[in-house]
Amino acid sequence: MADNLTTTVSSKNQTVDINRALPTVVIGERINPTGRRKLQAELEAHVFNTVQGDAVAQVEAGAKILDVNAGVPDADEPKLIAETIRAVTAVTDAPICIDTANPEALAAALEIYEGKALVNSVNGETRSLETVLPLVKEHGAAVIGLCMDDDGIPALPEKRLAVAEKIIQRAAKLGIATEDVVIDPLVLTVSVESDAALLTLKTTELIVKEFGVNITMGASNVSFGLPDRSAVNAAFMAIAIRAGLTCPITNPLDPDLAVMILAADLALGKDEWGERWIAAYRSRNKPD
Repeated sequence: MADNLTTTVSSKNQTVDINRALPTVVIGERINPTGRRKLQAELEAHVFNTVQGDAVAQVEAGAKILDVNAGVPDADEPKLIAETIRAVTAVTDAPICIDTANPEALAAALEIYEGKALVNSVNGETRSLETVLPLVKEHGAAVIGLCMDDDGIPALPEKRLAVAEKIIQRAAKLGIATEDVVIDPLVLTVSVESDAALLTLKTTELIVKEFGVNITMGASNVSFGLPDRSAVNAAFMAIAIRAGLTCPITNPLDPDLAVMILAADLALGKDEWGERWIAAYRSRNKPD
């Protein structure tokens, strides 16, 4: 079994270490205009009130890293993502996960970012490997690798493992350390495929055993199309942390999810003397 690796990301003034022996690192997902009309309209107008409000609220709720996506249709994304990152870093020291599928936007964001960013993301497609990984290497960033390639998302855990290996090996050839590759085994909704979550969990276990790398995922994907999504997300998150998930991309403002992550860390020995659990309980129950 591979040793658990430590991925380090940073802002100008703050460093975050990700490792299975440490508490789960929440990557806040809310700075993303997809499905959020108000945020999209503000970004189109180059207004960042909601962006900054979301940044502060997520950090106060426990997010250690903030995912930043400025993918507005027909916008100048390189300019917009750089502006959005500057707006976020003006109100918080939390490190940034740069979320874009546009290589030019990624280059622009990495150029202005002060610190070691996490890039979201590369995958096993030839074009993605050839455009994203050189930028990651040039700027000394860490990168999320998605378990999909030119043939799509594999249906078997072993084939997703093979995609992860391809990304890790390709990164190594460019001089990107294995600990700087965080793998996303991809979770699909159980309302479409009843074994989708189980497949992701099995993939996670295989990747952790083989490479010891850190694991992320958009965990809320599991519940699309279902009622009471928060309960499904929370249950899946706890199981995924046991399987090897270390830095989920999720909504820290969901109270059920936040409590479940703390409880999972406590049960898995990642919260010495229950200090984080007790502090969070007192904070939730303090008098108005």
